[in-house]
Amino acid sequence: MITYLDNGVGITEIDRKNLFQKDYGKHTGLGLFLSREILSITDITIPENSISGEGIRFEITFPKGNYRFHSDYD
Repeated sequence: MITYLDNGVGITEIDRKNLFQKDYGKHTGLGLFLSREILSITDITIPENSISGEGIRFEITFPKGNYRFHSDYD
């Protein structure tokens, strides 16, 4: 799992419901929608798990066996 979090204002309940919807957001509305769609092809999930007013938290979870580590020394 990779966790992304910040200490900003977080996300409202209303925004949380639409966060991954196409055409929803402040710019093109593709960012999180497209990210989730691409990750889902390989069964990777990216739920938003934060508390309003306490920043944002995304937990990117990889299915067991669907990842590998790369080393520059190989």
